Amino acid sequence: MGRVVALWVPNWPVVVAEAEPEAAVAVVSKGVVLACSAAARAAGVRRRMRVRVAQGRCAELRVVDRDLEAEIRAFEPVVRHLEEHVLAQLEVIRPGLVAAPSRGPARYWGGEEELADRLRAAVAECGHLALVGMADTVFAAALAARQDRIVTAGATAGFLAPYPVGVLGLPRLAALLERLGVRTVGAFAALPEERVAARFGAAAADAHRTAGGVEARPLTALPAGERYGVAQAFEPPEQRIEPVTFVAKALAEQLHERLGQAALTCARLEVAVELAGGGAGLSRVFRHEGRLSALAVAERVRGVLQAWADAGAFGGDVAGGIAKLVLRPEALSAASGRQQALFGEALTPEEVERAAARLQALLGHQAVRRVEFGGGRGPAERVRRIPFGDDDLVRRRPAGPWPGRLPAPHPAMVFARPLPAVLTDARGSLVEVSARLEVPSAPAVLRIEGHGEAAVTGWAGPWPVLEQWWEPGRARRIARMQVTTQDGRAWLLVISRSQWLAEAFYG
Repeated sequence: MGRVVALWVPNWPVVVAEAEPEAAVAVVSKGVVLACSAAARAAGVRRRMRVRVAQGRCAELRVVDRDLEAEIRAFEPVVRHLEEHVLAQLEVIRPGLVAAPSRGPARYWGGEEELADRLRAAVAECGHLALVGMADTVFAAALAARQDRIVTAGATAGFLAPYPVGVLGLPRLAALLERLGVRTVGAFAALPEERVAARFGAAAADAHRTAGGVEARPLTALPAGERYGVAQAFEPPEQRIEPVTFVAKALAEQLHERLGQAALTCARLEVAVELAGGGAGLSRVFRHEGRLSALAVAERVRGVLQAWADAGAFGGDVAGGIAKLVLRPEALSAASGRQQALFGEALTPEEVERAAARLQALLGHQAVRRVEFGGGRGPAERVRRIPFGDDDLVRRRPAGPWPGRLPAPHPAMVFARPLPAVLTDARGSLVEVSARLEVPSAPAVLRIEGHGEAAVTGWAGPWPVLEQWWEPGRARRIARMQVTTQDGRAWLLVISRSQWLAEAFYG
């Protein structure tokens, strides 16, 4: 079993945001806190927390949108310094976290403790604090780095055992395991491997191997990455970074297609450039779990190229030009496959993700959404539109009960803004709902803005709703009624402070 060393610079996104040491700062991505400063953590802010919740816990919190390209560009000098002085080979898992085989470097430097000291000192020379972890797998070493700890060889499974199953990075699997009473990594690792694969699928089988202290993606005797790599030559050599980044996105699409046709997946991706005039080539290896999208590849290429240019690796301002860009997949293994669409739809999940990523790149993150059911009482509250790619568990359906929830059947159309309405009785007086939920006079005529007036043929309700009664400034007291009219239509009405509104339409 090999040994792995992981080096982690804590809160790298916050470091790149250039926050004041004592400031409460949170770096967010897709509406969720990605990293936060010590002051923000002291106020109760945590990773994976929604931005509004974080701001509620820390009123002076400064929110900064994540800039992945800036993180890659700022981290590249640290990586190059490590390569030049401590490690000959390493992989960038993400900006702020690198991993490398430790057996050879540990022997060279005199042991694992000495290697860890060298790494910390090298990062300190770059002006940053680093924590180092060592274990038998990349996953365990990354967790050990958070504790600045060296896990003894062969003890990785025991080290991972107390962690909650959520650290395995599969939210849906973690939620299901928790409902089944399997709450720790050790308990999950104790399940029979063949049962896990049969019941939960290939992704869970990979996570099961991770929980057991072995690499989730064992390598197979497959052709080298050169066979599946993609490249683009530039004639004349390209002296600007943006065109190269655009080409990198197209090359990533070709790479995904080529690997898909061969039923392969890769755990690492090497980005290499060849310089004009016979200059030494430059390369960087990125590790990832799963699949880097074409947009993600382009972001990494742009960041690392800009970092190389800033460091003068291209001979000043890329004066010589970039002659060739190469993407090489590494650590190839058989693709475990993904659940395909039902009923023979033409688009696979990968193609849907790719199309959504393209639209979001053009129109913004909020432009592509998916619909999910949530908690609430009214029809507009129970259906939520979540940006594509956001974590499912962030807005999972809250448990009931929901007093005053509208019963079935559900409306066919819910208005974005409720329409003003007037509901009167036979004498022309406004229909009211008393504090005891009594309707003193039966509805007779309904008038809705833009839809005219019609006689009422039937009604049901009212269903009362009293929300946030403990907070006087935000308390809301309403009542809903279902009303049918003589023209064959049915409406959902809501009354608040003697004002009727048409909230939805049944048909």
